[in-house]
Amino acid sequence: MKILKLLIIAYRSLSKNKLRSFLTMLGIIIGVASVIAMLAIGQGSKKNIEDSISSLGVNTIMVMPGAITSGGIRLSTGSANSLKDEDEEAVAQRCDLLEYITPLVYQGVQVVAGDQNWSTIIYGARAPYFDIRSITVSIGTKYTEEDEHSAAKVCVIGHTVDSNLFGPGANPVGLTIRINSVPFRIIGMYDRKGQNAFGQDQDDAIIAPFSTVQKRMMSSSDNLNSIYCSAKSPDLIDDAVDEISKVLRQRHKLAPSDDDDFTVRTEKDISNIFGSVTTIMTILLASVAGISLLVGGIGIMNIMLVSVTERTREIGIRLAVGAKGRDILVQFMIESILISFIGGFIGVCLGIGISSVVSRFGGWPVTVTVSSVLLSFIFSAIIGIFFGWYPARKAANLNPIDALRYE
Repeated sequence: MKILKLLIIAYRSLSKNKLRSFLTMLGIIIGVASVIAMLAIGQGSKKNIEDSISSLGVNTIMVMPGAITSGGIRLSTGSANSLKDEDEEAVAQRCDLLEYITPLVYQGVQVVAGDQNWSTIIYGARAPYFDIRSITVSIGTKYTEEDEHSAAKVCVIGHTVDSNLFGPGANPVGLTIRINSVPFRIIGMYDRKGQNAFGQDQDDAIIAPFSTVQKRMMSSSDNLNSIYCSAKSPDLIDDAVDEISKVLRQRHKLAPSDDDDFTVRTEKDISNIFGSVTTIMTILLASVAGISLLVGGIGIMNIMLVSVTERTREIGIRLAVGAKGRDILVQFMIESILISFIGGFIGVCLGIGISSVVSRFGGWPVTVTVSSVLLSFIFSAIIGIFFGWYPARKAANLNPIDALRYE
């Protein structure tokens, strides 16, 4: 009951100077809203990246050429033609932990359909590529091993290619397109996959049999852009990576002291890389927003000190009629915490509102979590306690006689 009375007294005290109280809360409001919004944007970006990475497929392992040292210079991934057809065959035969495997080549091409043309990328891969990448053909069908063996000129296209060549909503199955002047028959169109973690439109692509693309587009070169694999289970991914590395090092006759002339990446590796970047950015943004809370706390201390000065006679009267120092301390602490809590509540509502606006009109993914709301409330309460302690302590230590004489 005593706490309830102190809350009523604190509320009445703050109500006497509504504008001053609101301006004091403003720092807390802006700080909490900024923290909520920044964390929501950071978490949303992280989830968006995770969803994009998951579109690479389940248990996916990517082997890419490069990371080779030549003339004392360490080249980057994909800068050396260190992967051949024979490498993929050796990995397929000697790695028991893999469920699917396919070589992959790709190239930018110009596609023509009637009087329309479009620049895109054609991927040459074997049929297991659809299983590795979790690609579902929604219209038509995907090509088969027979198409692969016969180097059939068939393909599966994405929605972006379809829209630009035939118009939105068209059914392209059965139609013929010319890819770099080579006629291909469309046998299917795969489901939308959206952008990947690198910002590339995964629907702006054509997938065709590996043998067809290698012979027709790559001049029968045996160089591979990458090898895509899928481990039999998530628990076997690391062992499968070691198995692949061992086979390729043996095939490329690398000494134990030599660096790999290839790079093996998994979905987890890419997720960790992008996850660490988004985490750092989220912490940085939240830290900048947290400065507003600190400034708001300083504002609370300033106003509470002014309040103590203005109410010195009131404090003296309360002490004279029997109030103890801790009662005065609790009263001013409650006022400080009340300012923080009200400001924190308004700030949370404002932060959620800002996040919704950013998501709706800016197209930016946001995720408001319960933990970020609780963190903001707890932090605002700590600000109120920390910056309200000194003014409250000063009020509690006033000498009743000096306080009553104060003008």
